[in-house]
Amino acid sequence: MFLDVLYVIGLTTLAGACIPLGGLLASVERISPNWLELEFRHFLIAFGGGILLGAVSVVLIPQGQESMGDSLWAIPTIIAGGLLFFAVERVLGLKRRESPQLMGVMLDFVPEATALGGLTVVSPKIALLMAVLIALQNLPEGFNAYRELSSLPGYTSRKTLAFMGCLVSAGPAAGLLGYFFLSEQPVILGAVMLVASGGILYLIFQDIAPQSRLERHWGPPLGAVAGYCLALFSHGLVTHF
Repeated sequence: MFLDVLYVIGLTTLAGACIPLGGLLASVERISPNWLELEFRHFLIAFGGGILLGAVSVVLIPQGQESMGDSLWAIPTIIAGGLLFFAVERVLGLKRRESPQLMGVMLDFVPEATALGGLTVVSPKIALLMAVLIALQNLPEGFNAYRELSSLPGYTSRKTLAFMGCLVSAGPAAGLLGYFFLSEQPVILGAVMLVASGGILYLIFQDIAPQSRLERHWGPPLGAVAGYCLALFSHGLVTHF
């Protein structure tokens, strides 16, 4: 049990560490010329969206449905997740704190880390795959969240990176919650994954996809394809070895 706890903490910490790592990469001197920086940033937004879509389609929804016994209740649970994320985004918008990239980081990282903790006991291989996907999606999300936060008044580079570093601790906390309370509650574990799936789908089409688009540029949509294929590749590596 002790080793399992350390494993959960290690996986979720490493996955969460990609948030400030992405921010650190974004804090490096801006890329020149400006059109290349714009293309690269939009590529990363789409790349992260592709990984999120891959995580939903190859891990969260299949595992969530299986945990719920392939019940049709999976469908309203996914819809409830979309509505929940919409409500949270609406509240943040009304309070003038709307930061879609940062919100996307936390709204998908926390439930995914919770599910990861539960899956460590139920399906260790899938838990490892989820940790890889979380890390891969947190890197571009951290990059874009840094640029988003640094453009707000009162946020310096050091303050932004310190804040993003604090977000890492949410991963182990959520992972341990899942490990101790969800590993023996497959229906609830499945519901958590499906709610996260619905919310992620909402964020992809509400915030991420519109931000990734550029007129007469093909890098961003190709980034989405690359991100999705990377998720499929990671799934293939984990499930075949």
